[in-house]
Amino acid sequence: MLDVILSQVASGLVLGGLYVLIAIGLSIIFGLLGIVNFAHGAFFTLGAYFALTLYRTFGWPAVILSPILVGAVGIVVERLLIRRLYDKEPLVSLIITFALALMIEATVRLVWGGIGQPFSPPPFLSGFYIWGPVLITKYRVAVLATTAAVLIALWLFLTYTPFGRILRAGSRDPEMVGLLGINLPRVLAWVFGLGCAISGIAGVLAAPLWTVTPTMATNAIMPAFVVVAIGGLGSFAGAVIAGLLVGVVIALTIQFKPEASGAVMYLFMALMLLLRPRGLLGERWERFE
Repeated sequence: MLDVILSQVASGLVLGGLYVLIAIGLSIIFGLLGIVNFAHGAFFTLGAYFALTLYRTFGWPAVILSPILVGAVGIVVERLLIRRLYDKEPLVSLIITFALALMIEATVRLVWGGIGQPFSPPPFLSGFYIWGPVLITKYRVAVLATTAAVLIALWLFLTYTPFGRILRAGSRDPEMVGLLGINLPRVLAWVFGLGCAISGIAGVLAAPLWTVTPTMATNAIMPAFVVVAIGGLGSFAGAVIAGLLVGVVIALTIQFKPEASGAVMYLFMALMLLLRPRGLLGERWERFE
């Protein structure tokens, strides 16, 4: 029994890491732009399909370009559509981004078809690792390591670079950032692109674990909202902790009570918000209150 639990916890950490990446991108966009981006999961899907196409055309090394392409698409979307929503009611942005998600899914179906496509991991990551009672595939270990590296790099970027400091300041008081002479529209475009690129990274990592389908965004966007709610808006550490907790809880539920796996994260969120309405490490953001 112990070996089963530990193996499921390891798998849950991998799943939670993917949720963390999606939630971090969603939180960045909502924090600075004030946009409830319901299309965030669609960029996750684009990351998986871009990776699949690049792999089939140029081989595995080209897959690294997929998040860059997703980020570029995000910048274009921000300039053509999203920036028109900044002074609108939150409900408007929710409706528009939901329509955008449907449009991206329809485009994916038109270009790649509606049938799920398998995407095998690299040959050098085939096989398993066995550490005592823990059995886990080499690819899942690679996903966990890559997720940790991306999160550390993002934290260093937000903490120690000038652009990262502008981003964090703008998330609290965008008007003051504009008064300091910083080109805020350009910053917002790059922020939206960054959030989409992070979601694209999650899509690339998830592609060999999940079947690549046009509807895979559904399995990404709702857990991302749950993770943001549990971790607390504006908290990088909160999103990481919440994502890993949600992943482990889902993995254990799948093992011992599969019929409840679809609802357990929502029950977990409801319990957490009853105890801490701002989430685990949520902060007070004046611009939303």
